[in-house]
Amino acid sequence: MEGKEEDVRLGANKFSERQPIGTAAQSQDEGKDYKEPPPAPFFEPEELGSWSFYRAGIAEFMATFLFLYITILTVMGVNNSSSKCASVGIQGIAWAFGGMIFALVYCTAGISGGHINPAVTFGLFLARKLSLTRAIFYIIMQCLGAICGAGVVKGYQKGLYQSTGGGANVVAPGYTKGSGLGAEIIGTFVLVYTVFSATDAKRNARDSHVPLGGPQFTKFLRILAPLPIGFAVFLVHLATIPITGTGINPARSLGAAIIYNKDHAWDDMWIFWVGPFIGAALAAIYHQIVIRAIPFKSR
Repeated sequence: MEGKEEDVRLGANKFSERQPIGTAAQSQDEGKDYKEPPPAPFFEPEELGSWSFYRAGIAEFMATFLFLYITILTVMGVNNSSSKCASVGIQGIAWAFGGMIFALVYCTAGISGGHINPAVTFGLFLARKLSLTRAIFYIIMQCLGAICGAGVVKGYQKGLYQSTGGGANVVAPGYTKGSGLGAEIIGTFVLVYTVFSATDAKRNARDSHVPLGGPQFTKFLRILAPLPIGFAVFLVHLATIPITGTGINPARSLGAAIIYNKDHAWDDMWIFWVGPFIGAALAAIYHQIVIRAIPFKSR
């Protein structure tokens, strides 16, 4: 009891663990077999006194750090190879990005929601899944993690890092700025829409009735929720690596650009922020208003 009281005093358990990607427990609710999580407050300064708030931010930092570290190394290996057949190629890069998202979302979903992407955080904020306080904190920690991840790679392979482009995102020759922006908008839409769908409370409740194991099967599906998210990242990379190198994650683009620090890495930076944020907003609107019709439900 003494330890518990100490946790409460420090704010560790003062606030319930909000699961921004929809992992909150469901319960019976007047004829429905699921319950819509209540919207998060727009601004919640009380969170600043909770240890779970800072723990979630640290989890986002570490996840984005590891994400940049592994993926940039993969990109460098492909760009440094003598031929496509001598490396994992574009497919390998796509698997590295998608596989890392799968692993890292699985590891951090129960702590921070496993966003690892400012565009995902922004989309969930628009859907009232987390407060502005938490959204800003997550985005700052994600960007810092991305900068540190790219920095570590450059720290011990500086020459190779600079010669292979440092994993920086640019619009490829032959494509217009508009093409790059469109690729980022649509790619991010696919990702954020998948996040909403994979973590939907109604879907989880409906899946609990399939004759494959009931509640145990539902638990199994929730464990596998990161899989479609990672697979969406993989597919988007296959489609858009030839166009923009695939951003769909402003922190990933910013971290690589800061550490690489070449003019051409900054020329198109606005595309890798504006595009993902537009795509995330469209996905949030589509899922919340069109698919779930939440604004039209009786209160």
